Amino acid sequence: QVQLVESGGGLVQPGGSLRLSCAASGSILSVNAMGWYRQAPGKQRELVATISSGGSSNYADSVKGRFTISRDNAKNTVYLQMVSLKPEDTAVYYCNANIRTWSLRSYDYWGQGTQVTVSS
Repeated sequence: QVQLVESGGGLVQPGGSLRLSCAASGSILSVNAMGWYRQAPGKQRELVATISSGGSSNYADSVKGRFTISRDNAKNTVYLQMVSLKPEDTAVYYCNANIRTWSLRSYDYWGQGTQVTVSS
């Protein structure tokens, strides 16, 4: 059994900052790519950023220069530092991780989601 637990969402004014965290726990042999996705009301879930086990990152054009993804492999944790937040960043943010379990198989896991609201 593997769990992803997110934290750090909340209400912030435009131009403000937030830091999201997502910790993986359970029957983990290794953690491959990790990432953040978001889903705004009435819209499809979209990629925000991903990071490989080696630290290579990829970002959606809409967040480049404002969001930074990082990870702590010792803690099986991924972070998303968000600055210069805009109202259009309002969404539920989901953590995703591809994890190799003790069964030697790899699966994609999702967190429960954390709400980010950018509003004055």
